[in-house]
Amino acid sequence: MTNLTEEKYLVLFGVHKATFDAMYAMLESAYEEMRKKGGRSRKLSVLDMLIIFLGYYHDYRTMENIAFDYGVHKQRISEAVAWVEHVLVKDGVFSLPSKRELQEADTEIVITIVDVTEQETERPEKNKKNHTPASKNATQ
Repeated sequence: MTNLTEEKYLVLFGVHKATFDAMYAMLESAYEEMRKKGGRSRKLSVLDMLIIFLGYYHDYRTMENIAFDYGVHKQRISEAVAWVEHVLVKDGVFSLPSKRELQEADTEIVITIVDVTEQETERPEKNKKNHTPASKNATQ
């Protein structure tokens, strides 16, 4: 991971290298704190969980697809994404401001959401002119 350029971080993960490093450091400290209590270690490393998290949200890959790549069940991917999300939001550095703060702020934040599932399919219009008549007797 150290030999990647800034552009590669943006292409692969959708974040700058400094942001990636800050996320990784935050997750490492949270993981060490969690391990103090004991218990089994996770099958996925902290770096793997961060890459899975960024891949899930940046590339819109399915959990099933990511699980196949890592050789684990999709439940492990779901747990990893939830844990990383929880740790990053809990710290407050990577969370969005509350609704009240956004309303009271002087700045304007524009969030665009595109729903690609509701796109109308382009099909030719049905009419008699586009139809080639065939004899019913010729079809067997």
